[in-house]
Amino acid sequence: MKYQNIQEQEIKNKIAIDYFWIYDCTKMIGNIDFCVAMFQESQDISERESLLWAEAKTGNSDLSKSITQLILTIGKARTFDKFLPPNMLGAFDGEKIAFVPYNEIQEIFYINDFNWNVTPSNHNSREFKLIHEKVKSNIDEKSLLFYYEKDDKELNNFIKDNFKIGNFGFIKTKIDKNNFITIYNKWLQTVKPTIGVNWDVAKKNNIIDGDFYLADLLSDNNQSLKDSLYVLLKNNHYESARKVNDMGMFDVSSSHFSDKQVAHTQFWNKYERPPKEEYWDYIIGRRDLLVPQDVRERKGSFFTPQIWVELSQKYLTDVLGENWQDEYYIWDCACGTGNLLTGLTNTFNIYASTLDRQDIDVIKDRIKNGANLVENNVFQFDFLNDDFKKLPKNLQSIINDPEKRKKLVIYINPPYAEATNTRTVTKTGENKSGVAKNNKAREIYRSKINGGSNELFALFMCVIYDKIPDAKLAQFSTLKFVQGSNFVKFKQYFLAKYLTGFVVPADTFDNVKGAFPIGFTVWDLAKKDKISNIHCDIFNRNKKNIGVKKFYGDLPQSINKWIKLFDDKKSDNFAFMENPSPDFQNNNFLNITVLHGTRHVNYYAFTNNNIFQGCIYFTVRQVFEATWLNDRDQFLAPKDTWETDIIFQNDCIAFTLFHGQNRITSKDGINHWIPFTEKEVNAKESFESRFMAKFIAGKLKNDNENKLLTKTKKVIRDTPLVFSKEAKEVFEAGLELWKYYHSQTFPAYENITIALGAYNANASLYDIREHFQGRNESGKMNHKSKDTTYMKYIDALREKLKVLAKKIEPKVYEHGFLLE
Repeated sequence: MKYQNIQEQEIKNKIAIDYFWIYDCTKMIGNIDFCVAMFQESQDISERESLLWAEAKTGNSDLSKSITQLILTIGKARTFDKFLPPNMLGAFDGEKIAFVPYNEIQEIFYINDFNWNVTPSNHNSREFKLIHEKVKSNIDEKSLLFYYEKDDKELNNFIKDNFKIGNFGFIKTKIDKNNFITIYNKWLQTVKPTIGVNWDVAKKNNIIDGDFYLADLLSDNNQSLKDSLYVLLKNNHYESARKVNDMGMFDVSSSHFSDKQVAHTQFWNKYERPPKEEYWDYIIGRRDLLVPQDVRERKGSFFTPQIWVELSQKYLTDVLGENWQDEYYIWDCACGTGNLLTGLTNTFNIYASTLDRQDIDVIKDRIKNGANLVENNVFQFDFLNDDFKKLPKNLQSIINDPEKRKKLVIYINPPYAEATNTRTVTKTGENKSGVAKNNKAREIYRSKINGGSNELFALFMCVIYDKIPDAKLAQFSTLKFVQGSNFVKFKQYFLAKYLTGFVVPADTFDNVKGAFPIGFTVWDLAKKDKISNIHCDIFNRNKKNIGVKKFYGDLPQSINKWIKLFDDKKSDNFAFMENPSPDFQNNNFLNITVLHGTRHVNYYAFTNNNIFQGCIYFTVRQVFEATWLNDRDQFLAPKDTWETDIIFQNDCIAFTLFHGQNRITSKDGINHWIPFTEKEVNAKESFESRFMAKFIAGKLKNDNENKLLTKTKKVIRDTPLVFSKEAKEVFEAGLELWKYYHSQTFPAYENITIALGAYNANASLYDIREHFQGRNESGKMNHKSKDTTYMKYIDALREKLKVLAKKIEPKVYEHGFLLE
């Protein structure tokens, strides 16, 4: 190891001297450990050009995790909004240094539902794992990892080639694909407010502020260089000539600056325009990144990554034949800027349409620059509203000819959005309006497909099925239409033969929220098969095939119908369990509380006669970790084999008692869920209820004093529960936690009032967690406690619970609660 037994600051100093001596390494940016910049005589540090932001560590560490931590640190502070981002991100320790090109991870900062409030050092968060996977694969595939001793020459050459230094003195910042979004964000704050435009009206006419930015960006001497742009910069004003008047001529609209162009001039004095021509197509093609969030949500659009475009075309070749592009016509009726058509070769057989005029202009501009499309085959068309008579005549002739129609492939990545969807609500918490509702197609097909009509992609499928029968459909979409509970009637209407397909993580697509699979599936509409079960190849975000996933169209009854058989709201109850929609994506709503909840779902009432069934329901839904792949899998009514599996039943009792979603708290009422006796936990007072301990011990008999939740004299249970080894270890870990709580020294208290910090003999697991972990300013329970002994006990309990979960998992499949 080159730099041994030295502190972090000394390592930073040595790295600066040994490798970056010709650069300025004194720059301090937020919480970033190490910054490499060019020497520039700039008054404003935010405008100085950085070459590297890096995380520093001592000793020998996992640098991919360090870079991940750096990315989360940058994203949390939104450093890229305040400072121009560097060419590279990196990390180093005493042994090695690693680099990641900024443009490789840039889009992570613009993921819609990314939680930047996570602690950067929490390596177990979903956000950390998502970024770490991308960073690590980048280092592995591109060899951006250097060891000081064995790679010294290569490292110096890498720095020389990639850390370009310009002339000393003032240098205009160059614009490229790494920083054009960051500069756009600065432009929004500085230039946009001075442009004389009513932005709300402009937005309704499909003009966005990003079009004005592109007019500025792709200009020289304040003259836009590409006439195909939606808005053009004409010296001291902007022009748009895209609206046709009553005479069939374009009306020219102009917009002027409110400050005589002062802010505009000062802003662009700092940047070199235009960017290199090699970046123009990339920047125009990624106009979607400049579209305001509300517009993107309304349209439900998302950009198809090139790796999945290429893979989808491989699958089409496999199923339609090597010469399919010569033998078939292709129509992308939701083409956006046309990236799905990249790689197709038979120019005259390809048709592209979209509802946005701007996107059509982008495609036609790409055609002028060599894109393999024919301009007359690219047209504006609102697929869910327009009459097919508006289609180009040559495309109509294909659709209206039964034989040619069989050779037409509808190849699409349609919009993904719902009219009412809890995963795509606005920042105010309201469901989006006008997503799938405001179109003719929904009115036509609503009675035919019921709930499926809330989904834009399903409406596309219906129009295609109805208006273009016998064609081939090749589409990207969720797999809801195969296994979703709202698509029963859809599957009675849409009859087609499944040919092939694959699934990939949804968050590899821009503007898609959540962790769930997006599938590419190919269908033959000429063959009227009911959608039953389909097999899809699985690819991870690195395009690695990791197996096959079966999606079930025909499923047994759901687990929610099964649990209602045992729901008893007439008898005395001691808790309620929320029964959310029976799939993985809704498991976070599944919890147990003393009080009845307020969401519009069933709340299962626990009584002394249905404890096992309730705990089984809770357990089978919580033992598995939700992943992007199982997100939409459905939990089902089981076979009757569970009824004789006593160990399984008892394991479910143990799992439910100690799981974090068991939110029983004595603040809401009597806690009947304490699994131990006062003597076992060394309680300072008697419990208000010994119900659960007696239930476990087989001593739950009525004592004629109505203390066991029933007024009958029926013997509820008179034999102890027999637990597996794994369940016993959970109880043992839980007992240590309870004992530690009851061993604490508490301030003076009154039994009537239970306040945080006061002793509570009836404390539940939730109460104990709250006592040690406390709550933050927003009222949410903290993830950790400063009490290291408590953390030792709670971590031990969670580890034992994971072991028990692994034991239970096979039983979930064996008894039919899930299908493999």
